[in-house]
Amino acid sequence: MLNIFNQTTLPALEQSAIFAQRRHNVLAGNMANIDTPGYQARDLSTEEFETALAEAIEATRNPSPGYNLGDAADVDPMDGPRRAMENLLYHDGSEINLERQVTEIAKNQNLHNTAIALMKSQFETLRVAISERV
Repeated sequence: MLNIFNQTTLPALEQSAIFAQRRHNVLAGNMANIDTPGYQARDLSTEEFETALAEAIEATRNPSPGYNLGDAADVDPMDGPRRAMENLLYHDGSEINLERQVTEIAKNQNLHNTAIALMKSQFETLRVAISERV
């Protein structure tokens, strides 16, 4: 049986929230080491994550010929985005720009908050549908 949640945007929103949390940990580490001589700032590639997520979403929308819906349980469409989250980018130079780190943390927080708010909205819609009340 095909998982009902795979037919919604919940898997993509979940991966977005997880990515934001992991990226926050990396950015917080940068802030913690701002005065460490020779420390090189690290970051997770948002572009790689967005590309992998878009490819995973497209793969679920347009399955290849011969695709059997029963096979969906065996394939994790979010595997690509998870791999992108594991790749750290090391920036050359030892200087960490405080303003840039704070800006990136704020942008990352917005991504996380948006993903969580959308997930909450979808769960509320499912709850209403299940309870058959409007």
